[in-house]
Amino acid sequence: MVLFLFLTHLALGIVFTLVFVSREAGVKFFRFNAGLAAILIAVALAFRPSEADATLVGRAGWFALVAAELATVLYWATVGRALSSIRPAIVAAAVGAGMAALVAQALAVAASRAVAVQSLTVISFISSAALLGGACTAMILGHWYLILPSMQVSHLQSVVKLHIASMIVRVVVVAAAMAFAILTWQPGLGPSFRHYITSIAGVFFWQRVLFGLVGPALLSYLTWETAKIRSTQSATGILYVDFFTVVVGEVLAKYILLATRVPV
Repeated sequence: MVLFLFLTHLALGIVFTLVFVSREAGVKFFRFNAGLAAILIAVALAFRPSEADATLVGRAGWFALVAAELATVLYWATVGRALSSIRPAIVAAAVGAGMAALVAQALAVAASRAVAVQSLTVISFISSAALLGGACTAMILGHWYLILPSMQVSHLQSVVKLHIASMIVRVVVVAAAMAFAILTWQPGLGPSFRHYITSIAGVFFWQRVLFGLVGPALLSYLTWETAKIRSTQSATGILYVDFFTVVVGEVLAKYILLATRVPV
C-alpha cells in the first residue's frame, strides 16, 4: 500500500504540474514527463493491494486512476503530433481524473474515521502529490537547460516558486494533522499520537520531518536563490538532492499514515 500510494501521488503530481510549465520547454519535455507519469501510474496499478478494492470508494478510486492513465497516455501520444486543438481537454481530463483518484484514495484510507480526519486526509494526499510533482518537474526542467540552453531562466524560477508554495502548504497540512491528532485524543481510543512521536517508533516521524519537510524547505530556498542568479546547473544539482529528500519524506509519510491513521 505504501508503494502504491507513493507512486500514484508522484505520477499524478507530475501531471498536475505540467499545466504550469511554459510551452517553451519544448515538445520533448512534455512528452518525457507525460510518459514518465504514465509509466509510474501503470506500475502503481500493478502493485495495487487487494484491500484497496474492499470498498465502493476504493473501487471508484481505481476507475478514476485508470481514467487518468488513459488520458495521460493519450496526451503523450498526441504531444507535438495531432489533435492539438483538443489537447487542453485531454490535460483537463487527466487532472480531473487524478484529483478524483486522490480523493477516493484518501476517503478509502480514512474510512470509518471522523469527517474532519477524512478531510485532512484528502488535503494531505493532494498536497503530497503537489509536492512530489513540483519537486520532480522542477528537477527535470532544470536538467532540460542542458538540452535547450537558450531557454529563459524565468521558466525554472516559476516552477521553483510553485515547488516552494507546495512545500509551504505541505508543512501547514502536516502541522494541522499533528495538532488535530494530539488535541482530539481521548483515553480509551488507543495510544495517542503524542505518545507515538515521543517513543522509539517515533523515529520514523522525526525522519519524516527532517527529510521530508525541513530538508526540502531549505533546499528549495537555496534553489530559488541560485535560479535568481541564473545558475541553472547549480540549481539543478540542488534540485536532485531536494527531490531525493522529498521522496524519502513522502514514503515515510505514507508509512506513518497506515501505522497511526494520522495523515502527516
